[in-house]
Amino acid sequence: MDLYAKRAGLIDTENAFKIGPLIRVIEEQGKEVVKCNLGEPDFPVPEFIKEEVKGQLDRDNTHYCDPQGIPSLRAAVAKHFSETRGIKAAPDRVVVFPGAKPGIGLCQQTYCDPGDEIIYPSPGFPIYESFINYVGARPVPLHLSEERNFSFSGVDIGPLITEKTKMIFLNSPSNPTGGVASPEQLRDLADVIRRRCPEEVRVFSDEVYEHILFDESEHHSIISCPGMEKVTILVSGASKSFSWTGGRIGWVLFPTAEEAEVFRNLNINYFSCIPPYNQEGARIGLESPLSQDAICHMVTIFQERRDLVVDGLNAIEGIRCQRPKGAFYVFPNVGEVCENLGIMNAFQGLPAEIRGKTSPSTLFQMFLLFEYQVATMDRKSFGRIGAEKFHFLRLSFATDTESLREGLKRISRAAGDREGFRRFFNRGEHLY
Repeated sequence: MDLYAKRAGLIDTENAFKIGPLIRVIEEQGKEVVKCNLGEPDFPVPEFIKEEVKGQLDRDNTHYCDPQGIPSLRAAVAKHFSETRGIKAAPDRVVVFPGAKPGIGLCQQTYCDPGDEIIYPSPGFPIYESFINYVGARPVPLHLSEERNFSFSGVDIGPLITEKTKMIFLNSPSNPTGGVASPEQLRDLADVIRRRCPEEVRVFSDEVYEHILFDESEHHSIISCPGMEKVTILVSGASKSFSWTGGRIGWVLFPTAEEAEVFRNLNINYFSCIPPYNQEGARIGLESPLSQDAICHMVTIFQERRDLVVDGLNAIEGIRCQRPKGAFYVFPNVGEVCENLGIMNAFQGLPAEIRGKTSPSTLFQMFLLFEYQVATMDRKSFGRIGAEKFHFLRLSFATDTESLREGLKRISRAAGDREGFRRFFNRGEHLY
């Protein structure tokens, strides 16, 4: 008898958290790490939200509450989605989860039987791919090309749709590329999905970065397209917009109240309920007129940092980086710098067992971390299947400007340190 169930080995992880212990080891050696790995705004939670949470605690609002989410927050979510997406959302279709992430796995296990196919963007948020094998479904990655600004349309997704397709994941603004879907792209996608998919297929639209947009870009949702409200699962939350990752408040609008009731029951089984005092804080975030200024302040600074990082990376020989329109990440191509440093040849010379666990961008990521103390994320952290020929890093610019300046200096030095990489590689440590 084995200790673990077979399915325990089928679920993957999110490497942004996996790298944390490595950073601590380096910091314990007295070295300062520039942290560009985690997708967490470095701003405080707005004061008016904190005051509401403290007030709720003072009023002893600390007990069990509705497992679907408190009525006041669900009403605020429904109003927000109705006004911003031009739909008729209702509170009985809203379910509150501990963050936006649980809905990913819970939806896959609820809608998909073994053998069903799930289409998802790659590179994309790693948890999309992580859960698919775990629930017995079949992953169908939609590989996004740098040449097309990591965007896609109906002509790309059409060939991937089969009679076994059960879910399609969309994410705009995107993690990790910062891509923002245009209304034209969304209408094209919606047209293909309507024509090719039965109504039992669900579109999971992850819009958790909906407020973090640059260059006067506007947020658009596929749920606004004709006929899509009845098949779209619309997802957002408080972590990014209100810089409140630790609050763990996310919300999902389901196509029907009956589907929401299914997920209410899952909440009962998994979580019982989400802390009501935090839910009231999220409600204030959605309702308060102060939120617009707080978000605008954060986004203005993010845009300044974006420009600093994009310009800095493009000035480094061997690196090219597009200018994202949303979220707080850049996704530079590091293929040429990997070639210049000898990483490509070093990778090919690895034993097959080790080569299967790493990649050229992983080797560059680890070289930056252990030799130059810059924490980044490699390409395969955002979708492993079919990613072998792509060489990118993700850098979060949700850290202070001076740290970003220092990080760019270190990356520039590392990009020219062929001998340093040779020494790092020959030690045979931290290659994946």
